[in-house]
Amino acid sequence: MKKVLSTMMLLLMTTFLVSCIEKEELVKMEATPDSKVPYLDDIWVAVWADEFDGDTLDMTKWSYEIDGGGGGNNELQYYTNNNTTVKDGILTITAKKDDQGHDYTSSRIVTRGKGDFTYGRIQASIKVPDGRGTWPAFWMMPTRSPHGIWPRSGEIDIMEHVGYDNQMIHNSIHTLKYHHSVGTGRGNSIKIPTATTEFHLYEIIWEPGIIMGYVDGELYSTFKYTAGFEREVEFYEVFPFYYDFFIILNLAIGGDWGGQQGVDDSLFPHEYEIDFVRVYQKDYNYYDKAEPSQPSYVQESAYLKNSIYWRESTDDMGVELYNIYVDGELHTTSPLSQVVLKRLEVGQTYEVTIEAVDFTGKVSELSEPISFTYQ
Repeated sequence: MKKVLSTMMLLLMTTFLVSCIEKEELVKMEATPDSKVPYLDDIWVAVWADEFDGDTLDMTKWSYEIDGGGGGNNELQYYTNNNTTVKDGILTITAKKDDQGHDYTSSRIVTRGKGDFTYGRIQASIKVPDGRGTWPAFWMMPTRSPHGIWPRSGEIDIMEHVGYDNQMIHNSIHTLKYHHSVGTGRGNSIKIPTATTEFHLYEIIWEPGIIMGYVDGELYSTFKYTAGFEREVEFYEVFPFYYDFFIILNLAIGGDWGGQQGVDDSLFPHEYEIDFVRVYQKDYNYYDKAEPSQPSYVQESAYLKNSIYWRESTDDMGVELYNIYVDGELHTTSPLSQVVLKRLEVGQTYEVTIEAVDFTGKVSELSEPISFTYQ
């Protein structure tokens, strides 16, 4: 029953691209010389998985969220710990009409505290239900929220589906600057005619500054942080994806999106089936051989006080962070190619340099210094 893992995929750098994209354009992007590394399946190491081979949910990997409020979004279901089954290698979340005081019951399970990840390749083999009013999802939320409550600390939606549009699959991110509540949502969609009748592999590849969404190995969305395009805000307002997130599987009923065309009560119960969930991370220690490139084009932002940004460094396996030096002393670090300097003397002029650090601790040459006056 288990699906064969995709053996070839391609990592690439692109601009922050999130609206609907034609497939022909994606093919052109895959052919560019901007690819980070030649894709080798061996670079990915399994770090967490649930194959659902038993006869009950593995509570060392998952927890139930019991929620009479429906989980937000004006959803109609009550989440219980009684709406999941594991049989023949399949996890099934079942949404039911309820006669015990709630219109509907369903389940939401999470890996929080049992499977929390920063970066990697996160995937699940899924068959979604078919029925107006259903809203299944495979998504991630921050284990802790260092920048505050939603959407400040981010949300990653690997796969969402709404039953009234049953051939479309959606992938999106939510951040302080980009979220649907203020009309700036960033996401993409792809048509999968057999989404409700066959299992498909839904996946993201998440690395510093970039999240790419795939279905069955086909790239269909790319979210890329580019400091030069986001000079008016701090990086975490755009891309707060540099700390641990946990995985969520749930089947909602109704809600602001799933219920836009009502709920067809004649179709219950609904089953949301998951064959496996797997998480991989790169084997940096074995494959990383080169030092990062020198940060370049370091400059002060004209839009955000005390902000400095630069062109991101390249590395054979990726840059983890940047060290920011003020007058030759390490002042702070940043996971992306922008920083707002703090705790300096107003009116004082400083020399600022930057170095890139990869995941094995190798460092680049220092950038050319810039003169910076603290405001």
